[in-house]
Amino acid sequence: MSDHKRMERLMLFVELARQLNFTRAARKLGISKGYLSEQVKKLETELKCPLLVRTTRSVRLTREGERALAQGLNIRSQVFQLERSVNEENEAVSGLLRITAPKMFAETFLFSLCSDFQGLHPDILFEINCSYTTHNLNQQDIDVAFRATTTPPDDMVVSELLPYTHLLVASPAYLANYGEPQHIDDLAQHACLATLHQKSWPLKQGPVDINGWLATNENHLLRQQALKGKGIIRVANYYVADDIARGELQVVLPEECLPMGNSIYLFHPQLVYPSQKLKTFTRFVRDYFANHSPERQA
Repeated sequence: MSDHKRMERLMLFVELARQLNFTRAARKLGISKGYLSEQVKKLETELKCPLLVRTTRSVRLTREGERALAQGLNIRSQVFQLERSVNEENEAVSGLLRITAPKMFAETFLFSLCSDFQGLHPDILFEINCSYTTHNLNQQDIDVAFRATTTPPDDMVVSELLPYTHLLVASPAYLANYGEPQHIDDLAQHACLATLHQKSWPLKQGPVDINGWLATNENHLLRQQALKGKGIIRVANYYVADDIARGELQVVLPEECLPMGNSIYLFHPQLVYPSQKLKTFTRFVRDYFANHSPERQA
């Protein structure tokens, strides 16, 4: 006999022992009187002792039945405590959230978002893996992912947060020293600084080969060099929006920038019972970008 069936029969007996009436107990349990009687008889057979004394007018417990009731009540109480403990933990906005996100997005938005959220929910903790690695959330211990892509995963709960494009930007000082490009062919005469995977820049008139003096896998280093007047960079518009607004960087060849095609997406595994911390954080992030000023995305 499986343990779960024995446990089920014990819980049925506990309710009958509390009611001492088959009809009332069956009604409260939502089962038939016959099924209840059958299960209690099977429990007595398994325990090899009578639990009830049945007459045509009443039901009373044997000494063994009283002991079984006491033990059954204790087990039921422990089950309720377990359910309450697990439920409280699942419903609390506390504990650790593991996040993966692109570095530029994390630097521009995510760290501030997490800080603001932690201010509202002091018991929350974050681990943020900043990289462009594509993680499988169904296999890895990661709760939430942010990803820059045109093809979000179809096996996840997905929310589009931030459409963006790429701009060519340089500092006013650089453009004053070296002149402002008027055509894509002029870029060959400029210091075009790129990431390691950018062999060329996709522009409206076509790709332009890049042979600048610096290539790196860190966009924040490229931005620093551009701010210092060391060259032209191609970067996501949201990453340099504040620099442009302050006049520290200037858009180059704006007519050559491709229209928005990429987006930042938020996604997490499809869970039957997502934790309260996950639900609350993802809602917080979605609300932020739904209400976010369009100037940041311009």
